[in-house]
Amino acid sequence: MSNIPEGYIKKKSVTIPFGYKLSSIEGYLKPIESELKILNKYIQSVLNQEYSLRKAAELITEETGRKISHVGLSQIVQKTPQPKVKYKYSPEQRRKQKLNKQKKELAKAKKKIAYKEFKIKNEEEVIKKATEKTTSKIVTEEQLEQVSPSIKEVLQESNVIFHANEGPQTDFLAADEKDVLYGGAAGGGKSYAMLVDPLRYAHKKAHRALILRRSMPELREMIDKSRELYPQAFPGAKFREVEKLWNFPSGAKIEFGFLERDADVYRYQGQAYSWIGFDEITHLPTEFSWNYLASRLRTTDPEIKTYLRCTANPGGVGSHWVKKRYVDSHEYNKSFIGNDGLTRKFIPAKLADNPYLAEDGVYEQMLKSLPPTQRQQLLEGNWDVAEGAAFTEFDPNIHVITPFALPVHWERVKGIDYGYASESCCLWGIMDINDNTLIIYRELYQKGLTGVELASIITDMETEDPFSVSGVLDTAAWANTGTTGPTVGESLVRAGHKLRRADKNRIQGKIQLHEYLKIRENGRPKLQIFNTCPNLIRELQSIPLSKTNPEDVDTHASDHAYDALRYMIMSRPRMDSPLERIRGLKREMYKPLDTTFGY
Repeated sequence: MSNIPEGYIKKKSVTIPFGYKLSSIEGYLKPIESELKILNKYIQSVLNQEYSLRKAAELITEETGRKISHVGLSQIVQKTPQPKVKYKYSPEQRRKQKLNKQKKELAKAKKKIAYKEFKIKNEEEVIKKATEKTTSKIVTEEQLEQVSPSIKEVLQESNVIFHANEGPQTDFLAADEKDVLYGGAAGGGKSYAMLVDPLRYAHKKAHRALILRRSMPELREMIDKSRELYPQAFPGAKFREVEKLWNFPSGAKIEFGFLERDADVYRYQGQAYSWIGFDEITHLPTEFSWNYLASRLRTTDPEIKTYLRCTANPGGVGSHWVKKRYVDSHEYNKSFIGNDGLTRKFIPAKLADNPYLAEDGVYEQMLKSLPPTQRQQLLEGNWDVAEGAAFTEFDPNIHVITPFALPVHWERVKGIDYGYASESCCLWGIMDINDNTLIIYRELYQKGLTGVELASIITDMETEDPFSVSGVLDTAAWANTGTTGPTVGESLVRAGHKLRRADKNRIQGKIQLHEYLKIRENGRPKLQIFNTCPNLIRELQSIPLSKTNPEDVDTHASDHAYDALRYMIMSRPRMDSPLERIRGLKREMYKPLDTTFGY
C-alpha cells in the first residue's frame, strides 16, 4: 500500500513492540515518537557501555511509563545496526592477540582437566565410603549426582543408608534458615528427618546436637531408630545409655533429652549446642522453653552453622504458639525474619510425601477414621483447627493497650505469685473509675529471689505510685517450712507492703478471668493490659487447658503471671471514692502489726 504513512510497521504478532501502538490502518502499527526517541537514546547508551541493559531498561520504563524488560531491550539492541569499524593492528598488537587467544584456550583445557580430576576424586571417595571402613558413610546428594550412572545405580540398589524423599523432606534437610518447622500431616517422614539432620556436622569435633521430646518414653522410639542409622552412617559411633548420648569418631556428640515442663529447660543451662531439634514441638505448652534453648546455640568452630529445627502435627497444647511463630502471616516454604531477628521457614508436610506409607493406603484409612478435628489435623495438616488454648477469647488487639498517664485518684492493687526456682511474678493493676475496667500497668517477672530481695524490688518499682499499693500474696509464701527466719510473706510485710492471703480457688479464678475477658456492651473488656507486660500477655495467649481437668489450666505450663492475675481478680478489687483515695496518699511507709492485714 502506497498510502501507508512513514514509520508505520506491519503487525506480525499479537505482541505490540515497544514504541508502537495499534493504528486505524488494519494490520499496521503506529509509531510513538516520544517512546522511540527515548528508546534510541538508551540503545546508544548501552552500545557506548554507559549503562547496563538492566539499568537502561529501568530508566526507559521510568521515563515512558511503559514497561520494558532488560531481555526485551537486549533483543532490540541486537537488531540495531551498528557502524562497522575497521581497525588496523600493528604487528605487536596482532602478536598479543594471538598469545591471548592461546592463553584462553590453555585455561579452558586446564578447566576441563580439573573437572575430570574432580569427578575421579569424587568417585573414589564415594566408592571408598561404600566399600571400606571409614569414619563416615554419608554420601551427599551433590556427590551422588557427580558419579557415573553405573556407580550411582549400584549405590542406590544396595549401599544407600538413607535417601530423602523428594519434596518437603529434602527441603527440610537442605534448609539454610536458622529456625525451621517441618510440620503438618502425620506420616510425612518428619521424625526420621529430625534424626538425620544433626548428622550434617557429625564429622566435626566441635559439633554438639540436642534432640528433644516432651517425655522420655516418647523419646525411646527415636533412640531405637538412631541405633539403626548412626552406626551405619558413622562406623565407630557409640551410644552411652545412661547419658542418652551418641559419641562419634570425630568427637561430635548427639544428645537426647526431654522437656516435660518449662522448668526442665534449666537442666541445659550452661550448655552449648550447635544444633537443637524438638520432635513434635506442639507438645510443648509454651514458647518460653524454645526461646530459652535458642540462647544455648553457639559453637567454637566457624565452619559450623547453628540451627534450630522442629517438627509438629497441628493440635496439641502448644499448637497456638507454634502456629503463630511459624505458620501465620507467612508464605509457606519461603524464608522470613521473625521478631527475634532469626531467619525462619515453615515447610508443610503431607502424607503423600512419604511413598512408603502412602502407597498401600492402610495408614491413610486409619487417619480417615479419626474424629473430624483430628482427621483435619493429622491427615490434611490443617492448622486452623488447632486446639488447646485455655483463653481463646484473649485478643491482643483488644486486650493489650498502649500505656498512658494514670490518674492519681484511681484505685491500685497488686497480686503476687512467689517462686524461687521458678519465676516470682508481681502484677500491678488499676481500676478505671469510668467503667470499672481493671488495667494491668506493670509486671515483675524474675526467678531466684528471696523474700527480702522481692520486697526490695517491689518497693523500688512502687516509688512513683502515689499510694501504698495494697495487694494479695500466694498463700504458700506465708508457710513456715522449718526455717528460722521470717517467711516470704513476713519479709514483704516488714518492708511495709500491705498484703493479705490470696484466694487460690483455681476453678472460680479461671471463671472470673473469662468474665473479665468478655467484651461488654460499651465495646470494652473488663481487663486490659499495658504492652509493657510481655510475660502476662504471653501466658494468656499460650497457657493450655489441663488434660485431666478441662475446667482448669495445665499447671505444668508457665503460669506464674496467670496465677498473680487470678489472685488479683479473686481479691475483688474495688473503686473507692476519689476523696478516700486522696486521703490515702502516702506520707510514710505503712507498717502493720497484723501480717494477715489486707484491704
